[in-house]
Amino acid sequence: MLRFLIEKEFKQIFRNSFVPKLIIAMPVMMMLVLPWAANQEVKGVKMSIIDNDNSTFSERLIHKLDASSYFRIVDFSPTNDKALNSVEIGDADIILEIQPGFERELVKTGSSKVMISANAVNAMKAGLGSSYLVSILMDYAAELRNEYGGVIKGINPLVIEPTYKFNPRLDYKVFMIPALMVMLLTMLAGFLPALNIVGEKETGTIEQINVTPVKRLMFILSKLIPYWIIGFVVLSLCMGLGWLVYGLKPTGSLLTIYLFSSIYVLVVSGLGLIISNYSNTMQQAMFVTFFFVMILLLMSGLFTPVTSMPNWAQKVTIVNPLKYFIQVMRLVYLKGSAFKELLTPFFALCSFAIVFNTWAVISYRKSR
Repeated sequence: MLRFLIEKEFKQIFRNSFVPKLIIAMPVMMMLVLPWAANQEVKGVKMSIIDNDNSTFSERLIHKLDASSYFRIVDFSPTNDKALNSVEIGDADIILEIQPGFERELVKTGSSKVMISANAVNAMKAGLGSSYLVSILMDYAAELRNEYGGVIKGINPLVIEPTYKFNPRLDYKVFMIPALMVMLLTMLAGFLPALNIVGEKETGTIEQINVTPVKRLMFILSKLIPYWIIGFVVLSLCMGLGWLVYGLKPTGSLLTIYLFSSIYVLVVSGLGLIISNYSNTMQQAMFVTFFFVMILLLMSGLFTPVTSMPNWAQKVTIVNPLKYFIQVMRLVYLKGSAFKELLTPFFALCSFAIVFNTWAVISYRKSR
């Protein structure tokens, strides 16, 4: 009987002119567009410069800043008030003021001062932009020390050259793509089952199932298995696009990824079925699903690390299945972690799958 119910579900899915297109178009669009948009790298920061020294040293510093991809010099202001005005009207994001006697002080005392003023309306751009600018200034100071053979003494001769493991080019897309796959599985495997049952409630076709001897467990399984299969197809499509477009391949085992994916799809599908069991209309199901998905995504570590959240928020994420699967995808993709290193998220996801799907079976009200 289960085989016929699953066959009915697939026929119902492919009979809909919109859902099959969504299953293909959504992964393609998310993998081609979102890795470029969901990017926390800050480049092209608009800079206003006040050069009160007009020396060869200050001119060289300006050329070095102009050559950086992180900054775009948009204004040379004669005074600080003029530069602040450009920030207020949105023409500039950060101000670098080179003090009078910049070159003379460097040569004479080994140190000189510059002033950095950043527009903190966008705190991330201000913080990262200032950090990038300080880094360039330190690099410039090291260049001067090497060229002038100890004449400029106020610079620490210790040079640190970091080596970055797992993501050596610090490409943010490499960090985001595995997490975007998780988000996609959540949207498709969580939304569609919820809307499926509610759609049957609205059209009245579910009443035909209710008067049959089909058991509740059998009915829920017939709703879960098709989206479990669809989840595998979508994940394979995303990994293929990640390899073809970005050259990103999992460092770890594909078997580990598919194992955790199979459990995770059951988790979010079970959550979607629970929502559908308590919803009577499509609109109600969409609002409730959107509410849960937004909270789960924002508190999953997708954009900001869980360790950066307040202590109370970190405790809340313990009951967030997205957090565990995002950790797994990033660890397997970037570090090549083995299954034995992922036991905590494995048992957590298994627990969520058991709880949600048991709840879905119990909460489905079948009238005879």
